[in-house]
Amino acid sequence: MTAPDSTESPALSDNGIPSTAAPEGMEGILGRRHRALTLGIISVVSLIAFEASAVNTAMPVAARALDGIGMYAFAFTAFFTASLFAMALSGEWCDRAGPLVPLFTGIGAFGAGLLGAGAAQQMWMFVAARAVQGAGSGLVIVALYVVVGRAYPERLRPSVMASFSAAWVVPVIVGPVVAGTVTEQLGWRWVFLAIPVLVVPPLAVMLPALRRVPAGVRTEGMDRRRILLALAVAAGAGLLQYAGQDLRPWSLLPAAAGLLLLVPCVLRLLPAGTFRAARGLPAVVLLRGIAQGAFLAAEGFVPLMLVTERGMSATMAGMSLTGGGLTWALGSYTQSRPAAEPYRERLMSLGMALLAVAIAVVPAVLAGAVPVWVVAAAWVLAGYGMGLTMSSLGVLLLRLSREGEEGTNSASMQVSDALGSIVLVGVAGVLFVSFGGGSVSVDAAGGAAPASAFVGVFALAAACAAAGSCVAVRLRPRG
Repeated sequence: MTAPDSTESPALSDNGIPSTAAPEGMEGILGRRHRALTLGIISVVSLIAFEASAVNTAMPVAARALDGIGMYAFAFTAFFTASLFAMALSGEWCDRAGPLVPLFTGIGAFGAGLLGAGAAQQMWMFVAARAVQGAGSGLVIVALYVVVGRAYPERLRPSVMASFSAAWVVPVIVGPVVAGTVTEQLGWRWVFLAIPVLVVPPLAVMLPALRRVPAGVRTEGMDRRRILLALAVAAGAGLLQYAGQDLRPWSLLPAAAGLLLLVPCVLRLLPAGTFRAARGLPAVVLLRGIAQGAFLAAEGFVPLMLVTERGMSATMAGMSLTGGGLTWALGSYTQSRPAAEPYRERLMSLGMALLAVAIAVVPAVLAGAVPVWVVAAAWVLAGYGMGLTMSSLGVLLLRLSREGEEGTNSASMQVSDALGSIVLVGVAGVLFVSFGGGSVSVDAAGGAAPASAFVGVFALAAACAAAGSCVAVRLRPRG
């Protein structure tokens, strides 16, 4: 529904007095028409965010209890690899049948994976359950983008995307504390077993509103070729991750097989022109992978650097990143303001530049004379830059998508997100080990890693963020 013309008479209440309520076409995302759906979306995103922060806290205890330290990394990579495939599947499914069934299937799989992880008796069972979680997460996140594209008018989409980021703030702050307390008092299993209970309220809130979401232009059937390409990309990424964690000569075989699967399939799965930053949708998809990959590659090594090089506790080192979650939400709010709309691409370029500067500043604390609070201040800047960029990417993607292609394009962006994370985090890990960081220990008796190991990681991430700032100027199509 379009906004009423400014010359119309004000709405009248039953007694003939002008009403102060906003006309239906001018309601915000928490207005009567959209309130239930918005609250349901925020609840689902908050649940995923809480799970991510809580699981990171409980994972070391779980791996030790299941005698699975050797498979520790696979508990994370299984999640991301499965989600990568599920994202592409969800895009096709949403375009064919609408977002309702994929969304609820994903939520169900997410909850089932949590129950499986909490009940696991061996590490391989735990890893398999994490893959089920990842598949559920991939189905959900793409379906939510499709819901936003079909249920909200374009003027409200920046605010909805800002709510996605805001939904991460509280879970990121309280998740580690709650998970740590539950792990110590009740056991690590309850971190996984208790979360599925939280799935019920979002379902109850969202279902009536989701049934009213426009169906959109539905395709005749799923593109099986695209689904098979996604499966090949996930398999290739999994082989590369395996090879990267087992750096022995024979690991070249799975690495080569992974590359043969990954490279040609990715070129066909993402929009044409993605890797040359063609204007419009391809540049949007590329920037998502660059931004997420650069941010995660740097964020993963910040706590390790503070613990091993500056002697901070793991808790305090982790808290140095908390401010970034708050300013991420602030950056998302900034881009959602109507006054920011004409400058969206410039704000995104600025956001990536801020991220590059923040990452470049972080390794300064390797010098003992630099106070450690510099890291917290830099990450406040990094979070704001990511908030300006990530939410705007969702807005632009939906704007550039033709009707009936929201699911496929949303899946492409999420696949780019996952690939950027896998590739840049993986390369950062190889650089860290190559410069002598492989011998670092987080134990009190452990020695510090060479400064060059951390500098190499942060230099890579900062360079990628700077490249993203250049890509951001190509987001607007010609004409």
